[in-house]
Amino acid sequence: MSHDLIARLREMKLYGMASQWPELSAKARQHQLPPEQWFGELLQAETTERQVRALANQMKMARFPVHRDLRGFDFGCSSVDQSLIERLHAGTFIDTCENVVLLGGPGTGKTH
Repeated sequence: MSHDLIARLREMKLYGMASQWPELSAKARQHQLPPEQWFGELLQAETTERQVRALANQMKMARFPVHRDLRGFDFGCSSVDQSLIERLHAGTFIDTCENVVLLGGPGTGKTH
């Protein structure tokens, strides 16, 4: 029966719910969760899945050449101040309503 439900969820394009169904249904049985909590967790799984897929689609449509993040940046090959970049990455400048302008020649890591 569970396989039929998972197949129906997939037919309805509810992939997040389908992927989390076995785990959440077992959790609901084990902990005797109220239906509202159990269904809320199912909805959260679907919401999260849709957000992840939307971001992946947006990245694909943007046609970025490669995924880049700070973990992949080589601070040794650039004169960039690593502690400053890490503070900017924390986003505190947003809370204080400050602007950030990145200046530098080609190959200095602005796009990264």
